[in-house]
Amino acid sequence: MANDRDKARNDPHLAEVKVSSEIVYDGAMLHVRRDRVRLPDGEMASREYIVHPGAVLVVPVLPDGKLVVERQYRYPLDRVFIEFPAGKLDEGEDALATAKRELVEEAGYRAERWTRLGMIHPVIGYSNESITFYVAEELTHVGARLDPGEFLEIVTMSIDDMLAALDRGEITDGKTVSALLLYARRLGLAR
Repeated sequence: MANDRDKARNDPHLAEVKVSSEIVYDGAMLHVRRDRVRLPDGEMASREYIVHPGAVLVVPVLPDGKLVVERQYRYPLDRVFIEFPAGKLDEGEDALATAKRELVEEAGYRAERWTRLGMIHPVIGYSNESITFYVAEELTHVGARLDPGEFLEIVTMSIDDMLAALDRGEITDGKTVSALLLYARRLGLAR
């Protein structure tokens, strides 16, 4: 985050400066803050946002090139989504360790080769969340270890099938869309 702050210092005509901060809600998963900030023109404003520990997403690639994805019900939207395995960082855990843990827990695979694919900030208007993407290859099936209360189906799809599902509006999860397109571009399938 210091790097982001340094960049903001290089753009003082755009940067906002925190004057005060308060906790609005401190839940098990969501932590909401309200900050008073000084705008570049000297005026004051309020900023409410969700503090997030960060997350990872894994693009698991089988030897035949198919991708391991999950079908998971998401309560806020009351439907099942097609997603790549993903999860939030535990306190003190780095992104790659989280990716390795989530791949085993959710999809039931270990990977010998890991490559960083990129990173996104999915909701910059109201959260500091960042999601780091990894490609996992040379997979070995070890069996899933789902968290209590976690229910999902693991399926495999070719990249062409995933891109077609994206075109049909069947894949709408933002992090999965972003990772899929980054991975397709890496393969030379998207520009």
